[in-house]
Amino acid sequence: MNDNQPYVNPLVEQRADPWIYKHSDGLYYFSASVPEYDRIEIRRSATLQGLAEAEPLTVWHKHERGPLSANIWAPEIHFTQGKWYIYFAAARTAETQEGLFDHRMYVLENASADPFEGEWVEKGQVVTAWESFALDATTFEHNGKLYYVWAQKDPAIPGNSNLYISEMSNPWTLTGPQSMISTPEYDWEIIGFKVNEGPAVLHRGGRILISYSASATDHHYCMGLLYADDDADLLDPASWTKSPLPVFATSEENGQYGPGHNSFTVSEDGRDVLIYHARNYKEITGDPLYDPNRHTRAQLFGWQPNGLPDFGVPVPDGKDSKSQTASR
Repeated sequence: MNDNQPYVNPLVEQRADPWIYKHSDGLYYFSASVPEYDRIEIRRSATLQGLAEAEPLTVWHKHERGPLSANIWAPEIHFTQGKWYIYFAAARTAETQEGLFDHRMYVLENASADPFEGEWVEKGQVVTAWESFALDATTFEHNGKLYYVWAQKDPAIPGNSNLYISEMSNPWTLTGPQSMISTPEYDWEIIGFKVNEGPAVLHRGGRILISYSASATDHHYCMGLLYADDDADLLDPASWTKSPLPVFATSEENGQYGPGHNSFTVSEDGRDVLIYHARNYKEITGDPLYDPNRHTRAQLFGWQPNGLPDFGVPVPDGKDSKSQTASR
């Protein structure tokens, strides 16, 4: 492996919607959707590559019935205000109505210093302005405030989901206004479905950056980018600038299809790393959501002179990615 690009993909097989958090103990904590959509697992490792062999621990199972009984999606493990939290989406049924699932967003809390110990307690649903399809929540702290960013269906807006931001009074409760900061509008955001989802937050260079995913979950799936000055009012939609083009997309040449639902971490030596899922084939039989082979992947990325990230292209399986990204 090239020392400048130490990761070989796929990092973790059959794990979609990957979230990796590097804690103050130096360990990488990993959560993601499992193909069965029936439970929440976590694992950890001293290295990113080591997550492939790390033993997963199941911390929560879906309920037998009710609003937490189907399609457990996109769990994210966070350490906030001295406790561990997992944000995830769950539904009453795997069926759709008028093309939409019935997911809502929920939170688990663990007060133990070690998330592999102690009890994970259900803190309930994160209540938003509408009772509608909602998913893919993430949180971040900035200037002493805790923010929540998520995807939701506004009944008055055509399409599947838009992106919203709100402050939180605690890690499971929204407070104050809830602002829409992105809606599917460009051609690459509305292929198959009108989708903005899977937000992930990065704070670099005096900006708050939010990546997100768009379009159907087949080879059309791709990543977009929003950004705002870090001293701006983050709840004001006018503070946010949206890239008119996708920032990370399918690479036919490298055999990588539908990259998206990403997160960010740092490498063992402190460099920025993009974590994402993608398939290594284009043609899918049946509903792409039930194809299990969206594998977790990782690659270093750099920065453009304008201060925005340069993610390059998804690298091939089983190879380093130095030759696939622009020199920095």
